[in-house]
Amino acid sequence: MDSRSPAPPAQPALPQPEGPAEAPRPAPPGAALSTGAVARRLGVSPTTVRSWERRYAIGPAHREDGRHRRWTPQDIARLELMCRLTAQGVPPAEAARTALGGAGEQPRPAEAPAPAPEEAPGGPGGGLPLGAVRPECRGLSRAAVRLDAPTVAELLDAALAEHGLVTAWEEVMAPTLHAVGRKWATAGERYVEVEHLLSWHVSQALHRVRPRPAPPHTPPVLLACVPGEQHTLPVEALNAALGERGVPTRMFGAALPAEALHDAVRRTGPRAVVLWAQSRTTADRALARSLARIEWGLRGARTQSALLLAGPGWGAGTPVPGTGRLHGLRSALAVIAAQEPPPAGSAAAGAAPCAYGS
Repeated sequence: MDSRSPAPPAQPALPQPEGPAEAPRPAPPGAALSTGAVARRLGVSPTTVRSWERRYAIGPAHREDGRHRRWTPQDIARLELMCRLTAQGVPPAEAARTALGGAGEQPRPAEAPAPAPEEAPGGPGGGLPLGAVRPECRGLSRAAVRLDAPTVAELLDAALAEHGLVTAWEEVMAPTLHAVGRKWATAGERYVEVEHLLSWHVSQALHRVRPRPAPPHTPPVLLACVPGEQHTLPVEALNAALGERGVPTRMFGAALPAEALHDAVRRTGPRAVVLWAQSRTTADRALARSLARIEWGLRGARTQSALLLAGPGWGAGTPVPGTGRLHGLRSALAVIAAQEPPPAGSAAAGAAPCAYGS
């Protein structure tokens, strides 16, 4: 309710007493909101709104003496425009000038990924520890902190269209996801909803990448997370990038049980197996050793798949015998492309299950 509206009568069922009474004030063209209500509407903190007002003079056009700030629909529209512009990577000062209508020219997003200092929590960058990143990361982080799902989806699609999948993942998506993860780790549960929203939309954007048809009878690359591992986005990015290059895949996602993983390798006869582990608590070296020994195919012509371990969970120590390591999406694509496909006629699909070798 507007704080300037007349209070309701104590007994609304009874007629109003006769006599002189103060006439109600005319209703404003739109309800004026407090700073807190505006912040909730925009999905930012009240500190951010006050910071914008102090730094860029984008506060309420009118303020009554003795009363708190009240934002009219016109004031809020200017803030919404500033949010949209900053989400596109426009520097906050320039976005504020455009929102205020001072320059009358199109705002210019920053042209190069110039290093920028980290912003303080609650600041215009959303309070995420981004460091030196592309401008698109800042816009994406601001939209994610505001829980502005349509803008997040739009910015992700724009990054994919402009930079291609590999660069968009390595220089836009992954840095922003890492910043959200670091913020969540240091701020309790405050940013968990931001991480969930951003992760969901990154996954959806990757799923919208259309795969190229693969040549017939091409053995696939099998992609899976170790049992107990729920972090799938890096594997989803690899799956999308391989599909974009016409490499068939079998994507099993999170926490595939060990027995099911063994069966999938025997049944598909893959060109390579990529096994992802995000943390050392989920990385199972015994499982990796057993997968590296699997043989499949017809008797007398059995072969093995390359086992490639991916993710920070495997650490930098002694590698598991019979395995390779993947570091980064771009290099992972090169390593997989260098793997020799299994010999023709040795595909495991439809063949009787084979015990893996000792």
